Formats: sequence, C-alpha cells, structure tokens
Amino acid sequence: MGRYRVAQVGVGSRGLVHLNGFLALPDRFELVAVCDLDAERLRERLAGKNIPATYSDAERMLAETRPDVFCFVTQPNVRLDMVRLAARYGVKGLAFEKPMATSLLEAAEIRDLCRDHGIKEVVSHQQKYLTSLQRVKQVAESGRIGQVTQIEAHCQAWLSQLGTHYMDYTLWANGGQRARWVVGHVHGRGKLTDSHPSPDYMLGHVLFENGVRATLQCGYLAPAYMGKPAFWVDNRLTVFGTHGYAWGDTEGRFGALTLDSGNQVLHEEGPGYDATKPGSGWATQERSLLQPLYLRDLAEWLDDAAKVHPCNVDISYHGYEILEGLCLSALDHTRVDLPLDPRSGADILARLSAELPETPPLR
Repeated sequence: MGRYRVAQVGVGSRGLVHLNGFLALPDRFELVAVCDLDAERLRERLAGKNIPATYSDAERMLAETRPDVFCFVTQPNVRLDMVRLAARYGVKGLAFEKPMATSLLEAAEIRDLCRDHGIKEVVSHQQKYLTSLQRVKQVAESGRIGQVTQIEAHCQAWLSQLGTHYMDYTLWANGGQRARWVVGHVHGRGKLTDSHPSPDYMLGHVLFENGVRATLQCGYLAPAYMGKPAFWVDNRLTVFGTHGYAWGDTEGRFGALTLDSGNQVLHEEGPGYDATKPGSGWATQERSLLQPLYLRDLAEWLDDAAKVHPCNVDISYHGYEILEGLCLSALDHTRVDLPLDPRSGADILARLSAELPETPPLR
C-alpha cells in the first residue's frame, strides 16, 4: 500500500474540498504543494494546514516537486493544458473536476494522453459514493426489481453542471454498458455564457448495448421534486426493472418497490448535499465522507491496476461522448450512432451559440 505525493492547482470552493479530501487521508497521500493565481486566497485557505510549498505557476510546481498525483480544480477551458503538463512531468495519477473538457476532440486527447503515458485519471463524479445512489445500484444488481429495462436521470442544473454527473451515474448504474445510439433535444442560449457552458435544457434518449434505455433531462424544465432553495440537490436517478424500481437523490433519499417488499414502497434517508439539512450539508459531507472515499479509491487503483476507479477516464469520456451526441442529434434533427469520431465533429458550443434561439419565458 503506497503513500503518494500530491500537488494541486486551485483553492476555490471546490478546490478546498479536494484539498481537505487529500488531507483526510494522511496514510495514502502527502500534499507537497499547492498552486493558485490568487496569493491572498492561497494564504487564507492554507492557514494552519502545513503545506510545504506554494506556487503561482503550475508548470514550475510540477517541475520542482515531481508529484505522483496532480489534482487541478480549474475552469473547463484549461483542462487539456493541465493534462498535457501532467504527461510532460510524469505523474502517475490525475484528478480533476467535471466536465472533462469543452469539446469531444479535447476529451479524446485527454483520454489518449492518459492511456499513452500510463496515467490513472479520475473525474470528480463523486456523488455516486452517496449511500442513496449506492443503494440504487445495489438493488438493481441484486435482481430485486427484476431485469433492468429503463433508467431515468433528472437534474435541475444544466448539462455541464450536473447533467455530466447524471449521465455518468446512468452508465455506472447500467454496469458500464456502451451506448448504441442517442436522440436528443436542446434549447435555450442563456447558459451558453456560463463558466460551464450548456443549453438551458436538454432531453435525451439513449439505447445501450444490453437493451436498457435511458432518459436524461437537465435544466429548467426537468422534473422538480423539492422547492427552489434545494435547486442544486433536486436531482434523481431511477432504475426501473420488470418487477419494480429503485431511486436515489443527492439529498440522501432512497426509495424502492421490490419483489420482496410486500407491495410496500421502501423509503430511507441518509446524508446528502443539502446545506440546509442539519448534519448533512455538502461542505460537511464532501469533506468528511465523499471526497475521501473517492480519493481512497484512487490510491487503491494506483496500488493495483486491477482495482479500476469507478470515475475512470474511459467512463467519463463515454459519458461526454453521449452528451455531445445528444447535442448533435438536436442540431441535426436525427438519430446519432455511437461511437463518434471526435475529429469529424464541429465545435458544438459554437454551433449551439449560432443556431439556438433565445429561451422564451415560462408562463
């Protein structure tokens, strides 16, 4: 069991979650350096944390510290540059935020760089470590709802914010099966200028190789299960089988109707992300539970190549590919078959910006 040297770029709100996740696992990781362009924020966030070195330049940090693991928590438009640095300086493990890129071509280069340089890379789709979502997967795999036929994923936030999460969780819940084709609808330009640019709403349908179908909705028209204050946790993954269903959300709730539940709907509540829920909020949960679980699995994968991380680059790339296929389907008004050739696709964000009309107000 190894102990791995870590260098990290970014100490914003999400960066602090990653930072604390590494610090919570001193038996597996040694945080040797942290980099941020904002010197004052860097000083404030690292106060009392005993980090040996700080930097304002990522390449200099990697050149001087030569870490085993490079974590960067930056905006999506610099993902590829950071991965190129990781390959140049021989890191063994790479951890960063979603979405993995801003185009399928970038995502493919990231995937290929990791494969070519033997880098074990993970994307932070860490909500699958929530007890509620774990329970959904366990029930689906147990056969207690019969044969899985359909998966539905809903999130109030837009495609590049939480849609990427819920596409990943759909793949995960379906055992990593590959998609055969997709059909999608998108509309609305309001979120295209966001730091995580996306259409305002997406509705997509996916057929997987094992015959399971999935529907993904993300954005302002997606089904809502809570009030407006719960916007960021108003998300749900539901797996339907021939004899029941199981669902979980990021508020920590779980429900199921199973072959052995005696016609009763099971219901459980566990820790979630809602910062208004006593003893639960995202800051507490991610720092004390989810991020360390996610990062400990990275250490296990670095120890043993057979222990592939559930957030690995291949599942992340395929999720990104499906989402881009859904956008292409909407723009070209056709079914899109997978896999996609990343070299033949147009710039999806440019096409969305040019071709989508403004979203009319809801009445």
